[in-house]
Amino acid sequence: MKQPSIGKLISLISRVNQRKLASQLKAFGIGSGGAHSYLKAILQRPGQSQEQLTSDLKFDKATTTRTVRQLEEAGYIERRTDEKDRRSIRLYPTQKGKEFAPTLQAILDESNSRLTRDLTAAEQRQFVQLLQKVYGSLLDQTEGKE
Repeated sequence: MKQPSIGKLISLISRVNQRKLASQLKAFGIGSGGAHSYLKAILQRPGQSQEQLTSDLKFDKATTTRTVRQLEEAGYIERRTDEKDRRSIRLYPTQKGKEFAPTLQAILDESNSRLTRDLTAAEQRQFVQLLQKVYGSLLDQTEGKE
């Protein structure tokens, strides 16, 4: 039997991991589809615009709009009009979002542990370095084409 392609393996790993994360986050009202990535990014950089978030996370605008709305309705983030540019909206975590941050991080840490549990510490470091190298290469190849 032919070995699966690298892209297929990455996709399979991502899907299995996302399903597990979605089931863990469902109890907290956090939707699937990477909502945890949005919340984490907003917690790390409060006040960023939706456009910045879309660019940083490499999702499309429609997905960002939908996910931001879901997180807002769940009470984890809020939108505020930029005081300097009234046309711009900035995203901030609410108190609920800030209080949830340690729980979210624990769930994400557990996910990373699950993904790498059969790797030694050295293999984990190498794995991350290789993934970053592949990701950087892809960005270099597609820069300006998004």
